[in-house]
This record gives sequence, C-alpha cells and structure tokens, in this order.
Amino acid sequence: MMTDKRIESIVIVGGGSAGWMTAAALSNSLRQGCKITLIESDDIGTVGVGEATIPPIRTFNEMLGIDEREFVKSTQGSFKLGIEFVDWGHLGNRYFHPFGPHGRAFDIVGLHHYWLKAREAGETAAFDEHCMAWALARAGRFTRPGQDPRNVLSTFDYAYHFDAGLYARHLRRYSEERGVLRVEGKIASVAQNGESGFVETVQLEDGQVFAADLFIDCSGFRGLLIEGSLQTGYEDWSHWLPCDRAVAMPCAKGGAFTPYTRSTARAAGWQWRIPLQHRTGNGYVYCSQFISDEEAEATLRGNLDGEALAGPNRLRFTTGRRKKFWNKNVIAIGLSSGFMEPLESTSLHLIQAGISKLLALFPDKGFNPLLADEYNHIAVTEFERIRDFLVLHYKLTTRDDSELWRYCAHMEIPDTLQFKIDHFKSYGRHIARDMDLFGPPSWLAVHIGQGNIPDAVDPLFDYRGIDGREWLGKLRGAMQFEAERQPSHQQFIDQHCKAGS
Repeated sequence: MMTDKRIESIVIVGGGSAGWMTAAALSNSLRQGCKITLIESDDIGTVGVGEATIPPIRTFNEMLGIDEREFVKSTQGSFKLGIEFVDWGHLGNRYFHPFGPHGRAFDIVGLHHYWLKAREAGETAAFDEHCMAWALARAGRFTRPGQDPRNVLSTFDYAYHFDAGLYARHLRRYSEERGVLRVEGKIASVAQNGESGFVETVQLEDGQVFAADLFIDCSGFRGLLIEGSLQTGYEDWSHWLPCDRAVAMPCAKGGAFTPYTRSTARAAGWQWRIPLQHRTGNGYVYCSQFISDEEAEATLRGNLDGEALAGPNRLRFTTGRRKKFWNKNVIAIGLSSGFMEPLESTSLHLIQAGISKLLALFPDKGFNPLLADEYNHIAVTEFERIRDFLVLHYKLTTRDDSELWRYCAHMEIPDTLQFKIDHFKSYGRHIARDMDLFGPPSWLAVHIGQGNIPDAVDPLFDYRGIDGREWLGKLRGAMQFEAERQPSHQQFIDQHCKAGS
C-alpha cells in the first residue's frame, strides 16, 4: 500500500506582496488537503512603495482568475507600455524600453539592421519611432493590443502600475476566501530538527506555536528563516550594482498621466516615477558612497510633480542573492531570496517566478534533493540573467559628470554580459541565453538607446537587396495613425476601470 506523502501544512512567514501572492497561488492550486497559514505583523512594515510591473504579471492574475478591471480599480492602478529612460547614456539622452517589438517581422534580418542602414544613409528618425508601444506612450494613449497580426496594433504588450499595499490587500481577501489562515504576530523563535536541520516549528511572541511540513520565507530583507535560522549565505553584487539605498515618497498627481514608467538618472543614482490613479509614486535609488541621505531626499523632493503626500520611506539594501533559494524545507520568495534594484520593474516578477518554480517542482514530505537542486539552478540563472541586463544600463554610459557614473563606465562587468555587448557592437546581433527574462527588443532598446551602435550590420543584410527606408517610413506613419485614434490613458481608465466607480 502506498504511503500518503502529501504536504499537509504550509506556513508562510511574512505578508506583503510576496506573502500574499504566494498564499493566493498556493490556495488556488492546493484546493484541498493542505492547511496554509500566513503569519505577519502589522507592526512590521512592508517595503511596498507603489509598484511598476512587466507583462507576465497579467499571466499570474489570469491564473488566479482575477478580473483585470476589478484588479485595476481595487489597486488604484494604471497601465504601462514600457519605461522611458532619461539621462542614462549621457545628459540629454532619452529612449524608451517598450513592451513589444520594434516594428513587425518581415524579413529574416531584424528591423534594426534596416534602421541602421537607413541611419547611415541620413535617416534621422529615432529607433523608438518604429515601436507601437512608444507611439501610444508618446501620445499619452492606451488601448489593449489588437488580435489581427496584420495590424500594427497587435505589436505591443502592456503591464500595470499599482499600489502594492492595495494589491496585497486584494490578494489577502482572495486567499482567505480559499481557506488561508492569517495569524497576527511576531516570530520569537524557530525550532529545527536536530538531525536534518529542517525547520519544524515557529513560535510567536505570545507563545503560539505553528508546525508545518513546508515553510515559505517571505520575511523581506531579514530572511528570518533562510538566513536567520539556516545561515544560507549571500552573494553580494554591489560591485556591479553599487546603489545601496533608496528613499521613496508619494506625491499628488501632476504632470502628464503617462502610460509608462520613467527612470531619470541623477548624479548618484536614478529616480523613478510611477503614475497611479490617486497619486504618483516616486523614489530615488542611490549609492550612499557618493551622496548623503539628506542630499538624496532633497534631490527627490526637488523633482516631484506635486505636493508630497507622506514623509520619506528609507530603504537600505545590498544587491545580490541568497546562495540557495531552497534550503532544506524552506523556500525564500521575494526580498528574502535576494534583491535587484527596481530599475526594470522586476521585483514582483521575481516573486511570481519563485511561485511558478515552486508549483512546477512542488515536493512531497520526502523532499527529494533533486527538486531543490533544480529550483536553485533555475533561480540562480534567472537572477544572473536579470543582473546582467541591469548592469548593462550602468555600463553603457558616457557620463563623466559625477563619481558614480565614472565608476560605472570603467567597472569590470560579468563575462556573460561583456560577451553580449561585444557581439552586439560587432554585428548588431543579440546573443540569447537560457532563461533570459528580457528578450531581443529589450536589449535592443538599451544598446541603441545608450549609444552602443554596431560597427556593422548582419552580413546577411547585403544579400537582401532591399532599401528599407520607404518601408520604415510607412511603418512610422501607420503607428502614428493608429495611436492618434486611441483614447487617452485617462479616458481608457475612466471608461473601463476607474477606482471607486
């Protein structure tokens, strides 16, 4: 007779986005026979300061059966077509990282090679202008992508901006409706098995004890279980990503209600701008070696769209990752697993990726080490691929107006990234690797946007016999025409998903 080895109980340590996204996904997937408990304390703040996301968040919400309109309403959300980068390559430099491709595939040779040749022949149109996401974003318009592949409106994607605290509240309701037990309290001690080292119980300050087969550490930077109890270790990447602090501050709505995030490079880091329905989220990510906390706050305050709605929320971090994400019977998800600055809005995606791996490699009580090995291999690779993409932004700068940018321009970078930079510089080719979160359009946007212009085009181009200038002009015209027909970002929200309506 087969023994029932199913996981019967799970304890999630910590709430916030990581805890409640995990609780929602597990309660949706483990529909019966598994008790899920989430322990959090209202006295312990969460990092959530307003979130910008990337398109896979839509897949996560769809998996849970969450209606997009209700989700956007309940989180004071807005829509995101990409990220505008300001002053990154050099002062005065602007470019757009779109969700979706540049143009539409019509040849085996990529569109950017046709643009490079047109540029060589005197064409002045920016690379961004061949992208439907930017045509909409620049005009302040939004609509959902079309389904007809012949129409340029099918060539973009989108994500969201939303209030992370409201999102966690939305998912808490969802989870509790599906049987998740929320317990208020702070963990005072953790008991481990003397032989295996597995975590067996956590005890709260009020004396309550909670046992489980599987523990999910969503305790944020502290890593209460993964580091505090299991001493897993941490790999520090601050020599490549030197920013180590952030100050965040919401402000009243002001300026354009943009359907995109903006990242503006400052002397000692960069500032984010995330427009929500009821306010604008702002923050300055900076390197404390080159600026004081007081100066950083003053810089942020001096660059707000409107009146500050709250005092500064200060964060300290070390960019990097845990040496293991799954250690014994503990899986770290969210900030407990590592931290990548929010330059490309990957924070929630890394939570989502951790949850997806957990569901794909869900254990039984035997905890076969093959599962943890594969989970850790995938997680490490994902983190390193994202790391390289973030480092690309810092490395491809010609700014020499401040110490931070001089350091970044001359720093040694991972070999995996240098290889990609060199390939693109030689022939304009993007070299993809397994588990690259960001595909060719993303890398193209940063390479070209920050001035890593190839020395030559793909050798195949010279065999095409095609002058792409006329086609590129028609593409720009079609995109502009379609963009101008769409509602403004505000009109779209007012019609479909206005908060409080």
